[in-house]
Amino acid sequence: MVKKYPAVSGEYQAAVEKCKRKLRGLIAEKKCAPIVLRLAWHSAGTYDWKSKTGGPFGTIRNPVELSHEANNGLDVAVRLLEPIKEQFPILSYADFYQLAGVVAVEVTGGPEIPFHPGRSDKTEPPPEGRLPDAKKGSDHLREVFGHMGLRDKYIVALSGGHTLGRCHKERSGFEGQWTFNPLIFDNSYFKALLGGEKESLIQLPTDKALLEDPIFRPLVEKYAADEDAFFQDYAEAHLKLSELGFAEAE
Repeated sequence: MVKKYPAVSGEYQAAVEKCKRKLRGLIAEKKCAPIVLRLAWHSAGTYDWKSKTGGPFGTIRNPVELSHEANNGLDVAVRLLEPIKEQFPILSYADFYQLAGVVAVEVTGGPEIPFHPGRSDKTEPPPEGRLPDAKKGSDHLREVFGHMGLRDKYIVALSGGHTLGRCHKERSGFEGQWTFNPLIFDNSYFKALLGGEKESLIQLPTDKALLEDPIFRPLVEKYAADEDAFFQDYAEAHLKLSELGFAEAE
C-alpha cells in the first residue's frame, strides 16, 4: 500500500531533529536502548488491520495499557523518556515513542530506519492480548502478526531485535539474555539460535519456533550468515511496524 504522509510544519520537523539528538544522548548514557525499543514495539504491535484499532498512537502511556501483562516493566521506559518529551510539547507522544525506537536501534549500531512524523495521539487503549506470548509457538506468532498485517519475513526479522536486551523474571517469567552483548544491535541473535542452547543464554519457545518452522528457519539461517541482509529486512520490517495504521492512502 502506498503511504500518504501528512505534512508537518517546519517547526515540527525541527523539533523532531532536535529531539532525536536528545534521545541519542539519553539512550547512550542510560544504556536503555532495549527497553525503549520494546516500548516502541509494544506501542505499535497492538494494531489490528481489520478493525483499524490499536497501533503506534501514544496510548501505551495510558495506565490501563501499561498494566497489560505483556507490558510489565514498560512504565520504567515511559518515566525515563518523559523529561525529554516535556522539552518538545509540539511533538505527539505517538511520534515521540516511535522516534525513540528508531534511535534505540541506531545508537546500538543497527540499521538506519526512516522516520516520517505526523502521527496523532489517540486516547482509547487497545484490548489486552494482541502482543506475542513468549510461551507459544509459530502458529501463535503468525496469528498475532497476521492481525498487524505482517508476513513471515517480518516476523523473523523483527525477532532479530532480541539481539538487544534480556528477560527479567519479575516482568516476563523468564530470566536471561539472548546474546553475549545485549547492548549491540547485530545478527548475533540468529547465530546464537543456530548455535544451540547454552547455559548463559536464553531461548524462549517463540525463539525455538523459528528453528522448528520450515519457512522461518531458512530466514534464520540467511540472517545468521548475512548481517547486511538482516539489516535491510529489519529496517523494512521496523518501518512497517512503526507505521501500522498511519498515513494509509485512501
